[in-house]
Amino acid sequence: MASDATIFTLFGATGDLAKRMVLPAFWDLFTRGLMPKRWRLIGNGRGEVSDEEFRDHVRSVLEQFGPGDLPEGKWREFADNLRFSGGGFRPGDPGTLVEVIGTALDEVGADANYIHYLALPPGAFAKITEALAEYKLLGHDARVVYEKPFGTSLKTFRELDELVHSVMSESQVYRIDHFLGKEATQNLHVLRFANPMIGSIWDARSVCQVQIDVPETLGVSDRAEFYDANGAFRDMIATHLFQVAAEVAMEPPHSLSADDLQAARTDVLEHFRPLAPDEVIFGQFDGYRELPDVPDDSTTDTYAAAQLWVDSERWAGVPFVLRSGKRMHRGYQEVSLVLRPEPGPLSGVPDSILRMSLSGAGSMAARLMVKKPGPDLELATRPIEINLGDVPGTDPMPPYVSLLHDVIIGDRSLFTSSQSLERAWEVAEPVLADPPTPQPYAPGSWGPADAVELTDGIGWVAERAAG
Repeated sequence: MASDATIFTLFGATGDLAKRMVLPAFWDLFTRGLMPKRWRLIGNGRGEVSDEEFRDHVRSVLEQFGPGDLPEGKWREFADNLRFSGGGFRPGDPGTLVEVIGTALDEVGADANYIHYLALPPGAFAKITEALAEYKLLGHDARVVYEKPFGTSLKTFRELDELVHSVMSESQVYRIDHFLGKEATQNLHVLRFANPMIGSIWDARSVCQVQIDVPETLGVSDRAEFYDANGAFRDMIATHLFQVAAEVAMEPPHSLSADDLQAARTDVLEHFRPLAPDEVIFGQFDGYRELPDVPDDSTTDTYAAAQLWVDSERWAGVPFVLRSGKRMHRGYQEVSLVLRPEPGPLSGVPDSILRMSLSGAGSMAARLMVKKPGPDLELATRPIEINLGDVPGTDPMPPYVSLLHDVIIGDRSLFTSSQSLERAWEVAEPVLADPPTPQPYAPGSWGPADAVELTDGIGWVAERAAG
């Protein structure tokens, strides 16, 4: 952005996502000195909330979901930039937002840029987008951040995408996927492209299976109404895990620029084979239907596992097995490459595995077969692990902090493109059209037992390591 002043509008400022992720990310950027020189953050909502009440709300949010204790001087400096606009915001009725933005422009300078963040359910995206256009809030080099899911099916994606492109350019659109903002996801590029001994095994000649496994111990908390309208497959598989699979499967880009990275992801997504419903397992944890805001007859999946095929030359014949679910036995976020046995005198020993954790700063672990020291040829498995948080000078940024910073500086390399998301919904469409019946599973378990069959007898390798 040319200006060093920015006006942020946070739609859904008092909602769950803003509390847990977005507002703490703004504070983190502020304390790192990464906010623009002049800025205002305007929270928007339907209620009539004063600026001071909004500041009190933000402080309680940061005390609960942020760092906890806030240095008083730093907090006052941050709070002085907070404003609230009530009355909602929709076509034909802007509430107080246009007025509050006008005042903010007077305060920080008429050259300020706009960043609009839609921390809202996907059903609200269209009306907010229409209103932004109607009230001429897409100028000032505006950037608009859309939370996932961007659409909930191929049809709704195309309708929303057409609307968005009718009022702004693709370069203004930032479709957020916090899995792409993870330090460890970004490190997949370096691990693979800067280390020949890793890059040389990154294909079907060496890898017999790729697993992307993201079980969660958490339930749906106070998101039950939103979650029941989407489920695990839409919420995780068709959005986050497809994008992680694209990161793993893509061909080397010409560079790590935004355009080249997005082009590489889009290209490999074109090689994703549409999912077959019989290669997908849905589950629902016992007691889900008893939650508030969940219908007694809900068939929403709280667990989904799928076998995905990438029909590129590099990955032909290698299954990518994806899994995520709520209320499971352990929680982790791992990508595992199961390596083929080497031909020769020890070809019958168990496969070696390269596991990459996407949690926190990330880590990498390899399970290697070695000879146990002694007089006999006895084999043993030994792990080798590298914790990226131990790298000297490490200062990892949480995903939302990293992505929000990228919006500020205009770097779209970690955001999904229109083409790649459309292809992701095309791949998911057969399952959405004919979803499998969810199988019940006990909270605290590993989910439906039938999902193990998707691993072709290998089992879930990260699950074994987690115990």
